[in-house]
Amino acid sequence: MNINATLFLQAIVFAILVWFTMKFVWPPITKALDERAQKIADGLAAADKAKAELASANKRVEAELATSKNETAGRLADAERRGQVIVEEAKLRATEEGNRIIAAAKAEAEQQSVKAREALREQVAALAVKGAEQILRKEVNAGVHADLLSRLKTEL
Repeated sequence: MNINATLFLQAIVFAILVWFTMKFVWPPITKALDERAQKIADGLAAADKAKAELASANKRVEAELATSKNETAGRLADAERRGQVIVEEAKLRATEEGNRIIAAAKAEAEQQSVKAREALREQVAALAVKGAEQILRKEVNAGVHADLLSRLKTEL
């Protein structure tokens, strides 16, 4: 065989091989590569979407935390104010109770003072009668002289 015929035959075989490869082998490989590229693109898009959702979720969480902190601070302030109001009310009630107890004690002291004065008047009247009896050297009848004794008590 001649080298030219061999080269020509090899070129024809190579052309048939190229045609067979382009017709039957290359399309499944291209299809597989395209599918793989699409899967990668979908995965990257999903990753970008998840990243955006994560950022959005982080913003919502931060907003909820800020709202929660504000609500907590407000509730603590309200509780503190309410506590102060309760303390002030308790102080006011204690002051009123103290004033009432003092007033009752003063009234009781006044009553006891009046009773003591009455007892003292009676004792002074009895001493005056005894003194008058001693002076007059005769017995003074309290029943007979009740009017005189009552005037003497009022004057004392």
